Amino acid sequence: MPESDDRIARLREEIAHFPKTSGVYLMKDREGVVLYVGKARELRSRVASYFQNSADLLSTRGPRIVHMVARVEDIDLLECETEVDALLKESRLIKDIQPPYNEQFKDDKTFPYLEITTSDDYPGVYVTRQPRPRGSKLYGPFLSATSIREAVNALQKIFKYRTCELDIRANDEKRRFFRPCLLHAIDRCTAPCANRISQEAYAADIKRLRKLLGSKRSVLLRQLRAEMEQAATEKRYEDAAVVRDRIKAIESLSLGGDVDEHVQPEVFFVDPAAGLEKLQQLLDLPERPRIIEGIDIATLQGEDSVGSLVCYIDGKPFKNSYRRYKIKTVAGVDDYAMIREVIARRYKYAAIAEELYPDVILIDGGLGQLHAALEAFERMRQAIEAEGGEAVKPAMVVSLAKREELVYVQARSKPLKLSRNNEALQLLQQVRDEAHRFSQHYHHILRRKRTFDEDVAT
Repeated sequence: MPESDDRIARLREEIAHFPKTSGVYLMKDREGVVLYVGKARELRSRVASYFQNSADLLSTRGPRIVHMVARVEDIDLLECETEVDALLKESRLIKDIQPPYNEQFKDDKTFPYLEITTSDDYPGVYVTRQPRPRGSKLYGPFLSATSIREAVNALQKIFKYRTCELDIRANDEKRRFFRPCLLHAIDRCTAPCANRISQEAYAADIKRLRKLLGSKRSVLLRQLRAEMEQAATEKRYEDAAVVRDRIKAIESLSLGGDVDEHVQPEVFFVDPAAGLEKLQQLLDLPERPRIIEGIDIATLQGEDSVGSLVCYIDGKPFKNSYRRYKIKTVAGVDDYAMIREVIARRYKYAAIAEELYPDVILIDGGLGQLHAALEAFERMRQAIEAEGGEAVKPAMVVSLAKREELVYVQARSKPLKLSRNNEALQLLQQVRDEAHRFSQHYHHILRRKRTFDEDVAT
């Protein structure tokens, strides 16, 4: 049997054990390079469709896919709870990996959010692709800007919030002379701009809206469907249509992801110049840093542990230098040892001056993680000097702890606590969060791959 036939037979046997769930699949070549990322409502049938008769594949998918399939040696899976989750994960992976056979999602287009401006006296509700850096509550991202805008319009009929961009202050006495817009006249807004509602009453409406957005909404949908059927039975067709529109709006809210899980780092703007300038001052660097690399570890009880490295140049992500590391030398739960392994593998050539160190190396974690990183660099120095060489040290190594958001800096006894709107902190947070997200993707893929291999073996 020719080698190609052996390969197809092996892949078909593996695919026969794939789950019948929604998810994302990654086609890889002999070297493990990802050729294509796709999503599926049912992984098994979708992936199997690529390995049909070559003539059928050519007629249904075209020569580009036929050429890609001829190079596939392995397939990784990432199961998802819903099709929406699969679509968002597919988009994120394509943006990160830039597979050669994918055409969609390689650009900078992002999914929109629903934003409530919680820092305003009278919060506004908006659909945006550029959320505020602070002072707002986000929901999404959502798959369709049109659908979420229709949802905002429909929900406005219920909660009567403002969607204007006016700067409305509770202590502004001139509001009582202001003429509200047409939305107030058609009972779509309570007109806080014209002092037609108290701050407390308006806040209560926004609280009810947030409760709805944060819930599963199944009980409310059942109530609304019963109300619509009752109105239709009584031939109150206009009332039934109003309720129908509300149901459609609420159902469209399910076509979105989770703000923390489906991160779009290109959306959340941090002024690179300001961040780098503040970082130079914060770390007492001789020049403004240009290259920052962030390192994170992902593990679950010591299994399928991975490390990630992301690179920012001049305050912006440089994805060609992103790296993932499957942990090889550490068994069990030992984050510190995993950090030491990733650092040794990433910077071994920089330590002997064959590569350049970045200006700042950021470790996701607290003081313990920083000490582990510094220990790894010290071990490399000692090993190089023991062989008669001259080791090079990194310029600056720091760590950033979650929750407290404390910055631990080498050679400083106390961590730095910065204000939340400090541009240096915001830049470090962005690098840290991007490293975390990047490692989690790879970790989930390895977990699914291991589970699949175990299923096949049994």
